[in-house]
Amino acid sequence: MNVEILNEARLDIADSVAFYHRQSDGAGNYFFERIFDDIESLEETAGVHEMHFGYHRKIASRHPFLIYYRVVPAGAEVVAVLDGRSLPSEIDDRHRPNSRNPLDGC
Repeated sequence: MNVEILNEARLDIADSVAFYHRQSDGAGNYFFERIFDDIESLEETAGVHEMHFGYHRKIASRHPFLIYYRVVPAGAEVVAVLDGRSLPSEIDDRHRPNSRNPLDGC
């Protein structure tokens, strides 16, 4: 199964890598490698995760992040990679009109 990472999810990942880089040397690289391991695992497991906000949600294995994706005929599309430590209302804000979230209008 093909897994595509949409631009907004790429921005989420880049922001998180920058955050971890500021925390300590090498932490951003470690985050990047682990989150991509989790995303790549969708090649085998896409569609089995619980639905939240109308999308499947995979919990990252090494970091407190949530990977939102949808199953499409060509495979899976990752639409957001969000910090799970955020307040639920902050995560929900990503799903409202005029937000930065690609989930709006999908």
